[in-house]
Amino acid sequence: MSHSFKTIVDVRTVEEYREGHAAGSINIPLHELTGRLDEIKAMEQPLLLCCAKGIRSGQAAAYLHQLGIDCANGGSWQAVQDYISKQ
Repeated sequence: MSHSFKTIVDVRTVEEYREGHAAGSINIPLHELTGRLDEIKAMEQPLLLCCAKGIRSGQAAAYLHQLGIDCANGGSWQAVQDYISKQ
């Protein structure tokens, strides 16, 4: 990941997020994306999306990208944590 991401969004469930998450990430579960688009659009972009393995964050990235939101799939939240700890 060579991009300078401004906001990290974790799309796992609230319960999963509570068990551990990347530092500074915001939890918006995948099933809540459509209802929280105004909030997402107001976030500083580009967004880095993460989840447990990268599947849900990939779905979220594809959906948000279609709406013109600058974002990328970061894969698992642990991979994102590793990435930000090296910055």
